[in-house]
Amino acid sequence: MSGRRASHDVTLLDALADLPETTFEGEFWRVVHGSRPPIDGSKGAGRWNRRESEVLYCALEKDGAISEIYFHISRGQSVFPSRLTSVVYQMRAWFDKVIDLTDMALLAQLGIDTSKYQKMLYGECQRIGEAVGFLGFGAMLVPNARHSSSNLVVFPQNCDPDLIATATEEDVDWQAWRQERRRGQS
Repeated sequence: MSGRRASHDVTLLDALADLPETTFEGEFWRVVHGSRPPIDGSKGAGRWNRRESEVLYCALEKDGAISEIYFHISRGQSVFPSRLTSVVYQMRAWFDKVIDLTDMALLAQLGIDTSKYQKMLYGECQRIGEAVGFLGFGAMLVPNARHSSSNLVVFPQNCDPDLIATATEEDVDWQAWRQERRRGQS
């Protein structure tokens, strides 16, 4: 039995459909844990997807990808996990139907309280992400909530994941990354 999906707000669909469609060609970064493949989408609920929708959360900058994952790993833990193995992948792809939602003023017009964007209040973002996926976009560009860069959210059901190439991969040294981050904040 499949989960029931909410219907889409026609006003939101119209607003998104009226935005310029663009393409994306370039590099982006994605962090995964253990031996998980980098094109294995996020299956749980996230900022831009509901539980029943799969997306690939990526960032346009390496540190942006690591910052996002670090936030979620360290949330609610007094001690950072010492045995966690993560890999950061540098990837490359071309998407022919992309929507750019990196402008915070635009997100506010679409119903997001931008003053709370860094909080884990995902309802409105999920509503927008679901609508973008429904409209057939292969990806969308959005602000990174943990870094001064942008994220690329890929909708595997709307593109060919086989066209996403992995350029490099590197183990994340969480201890070194956290030390470097502390030095940069002081």
